[in-house]
Amino acid sequence: MLDYHLHLWPHEESDVALNLDQIAAYCEHAQAAGVVEVALTEHLFRFTQSRDLMAGLFADEPSALRASMDRYWDHHARTDLDDYVELALSAKAAGLPVVVGLEVDHYRGRMDRVRALLSGYPFDVLLGSVHWIGAWRFDDISDPLHMAEWSVRDVDAAWSAYTEAIEELAASGACDVLAHPDVIKAAAHWPVQPAEWWDRLAEAAARTSMAAEVSSAGWRKPCAEQYPGRPLLERMAALGVAFTTASDAHRQVQVADRMADLRSLLDEVGIDQLRAYSGRVGRPVPVGQPAER
Repeated sequence: MLDYHLHLWPHEESDVALNLDQIAAYCEHAQAAGVVEVALTEHLFRFTQSRDLMAGLFADEPSALRASMDRYWDHHARTDLDDYVELALSAKAAGLPVVVGLEVDHYRGRMDRVRALLSGYPFDVLLGSVHWIGAWRFDDISDPLHMAEWSVRDVDAAWSAYTEAIEELAASGACDVLAHPDVIKAAAHWPVQPAEWWDRLAEAAARTSMAAEVSSAGWRKPCAEQYPGRPLLERMAALGVAFTTASDAHRQVQVADRMADLRSLLDEVGIDQLRAYSGRVGRPVPVGQPAER
């Protein structure tokens, strides 16, 4: 199994330290759970280089949400991307079973700028994700302001906007793997007729040859199921979408979380191989077998 979605820092931490020993401990924890390769995939918005990408992005949003997003960015964008990449490369050089990655959030209308920024770095894999619609962080379960939006927004409209963002992100070619493909459900708000959104999400991945992440993180959220849910997972598999597996850990105890459950789910759906990455080029890896490095 792979754990292709790992963060070095919890969101509540702002000024963070780069630490090779932490990566070694992550790898040891993962290997104990049968994971043979991990991807370091810190959020792009944790790095100072993201600030220019964000300038003016939320200018037309409601003032309370805009102010919240400004505070969010000020809290997170404190570390240098070059230093992070150097640390990840050092981990590889030390023989740790890691690949160098990043989680790249959707920047509406600016994905070409994202692609240009990241093109000069030696990444192995880039995850694409959507965590906000406008300035609304729809899956920020711990933030009352953003969770209150669910009581005044139409759920189907939210799923539609999320799907449109995924389609734009996928079409940009900026990323390799669609992270937690239906994370819009994290707070347990479901559309009346979800099939349309499942179909479009599956087609977005298939049309652009992106892999999709099968993640245990949803089991830790109010939705209480993996990402993607079984109907979306089956649609993706039927369209020939490749898969990675992931915990979306933000601390060591979450690394390789419920990998055995993910393995059972893959078996049930008939998925017998994953996709590993090196230099942003994918290669098949049999489920349960080590990845060639």
